[in-house]
Amino acid sequence: MSNQPGATPEEGELVVATITTVKQNGAYVLLDEFEGIEGFIFIGEIASGWVKNIRGFVREGQRVICKVMRTRRDGTSLELSLKSVSEERRRDRLQEWKNEQRAHQLLKVLGEKVGWKQEEIDEQAVELADAFGGLYTAFEEAAMQEGALQNAGFEGDWLAPFIELAVENIIPPFVEVRGKLTLSINDTNGVAVIRSALEAAESLTNEEEEIDVKCFYDGAPSYRLELRAPDFKVAETMWEQATQAVVNHMTAAGGEASAERE
Repeated sequence: MSNQPGATPEEGELVVATITTVKQNGAYVLLDEFEGIEGFIFIGEIASGWVKNIRGFVREGQRVICKVMRTRRDGTSLELSLKSVSEERRRDRLQEWKNEQRAHQLLKVLGEKVGWKQEEIDEQAVELADAFGGLYTAFEEAAMQEGALQNAGFEGDWLAPFIELAVENIIPPFVEVRGKLTLSINDTNGVAVIRSALEAAESLTNEEEEIDVKCFYDGAPSYRLELRAPDFKVAETMWEQATQAVVNHMTAAGGEASAERE
């Protein structure tokens, strides 16, 4: 989503809008995420069925989620629909908007910490949103996955405080840790030994505690270990346990093993 001048939403898109004026035949709105774009919701698009009193459904200052039905020729006004948005989609879209607002506030806090001007904050917001598909997603990825920002090509002294803010303020659904396993064994049963070693790591999966451990083959002697856990502390512990299980199994069978975090 964009609040950049000149940007316009597409037909079919769900947009966040604030109602500015309520008339007998519909309601005028301003789009929260698109600068200078207004819209109109005809009374027939306010709700399903007959609307006796439009003010029973909408009021000035109310924030709503609308579907873009048609873009007018001037490009600055849209025909919108309230009734075409299900309650579930309305709730999800509103939460998405709230998340983005929160992310912008966090970036502002970061900017004050590192001495950015407003233009630099705005520029960084656009770059992060472009790289991750949204500013909130950038904070989420930074909180969930070590090295997410660096892997996306970002660098600078602001990375550490950004990650710190993300970890403190964004509660991700899980934390993800990845790493490379290098396994080798000179034995006729080598393939079976390696498979057994990887299964030893995967056996640490625990659905009740939201821990998931998976291993993948990248081409001998390289393998990949990916794990998810509810927080960083558990993830660190599980990484140690999973890699140790692999190493112990390999060395006991006369093989060699090493693990390296991404």
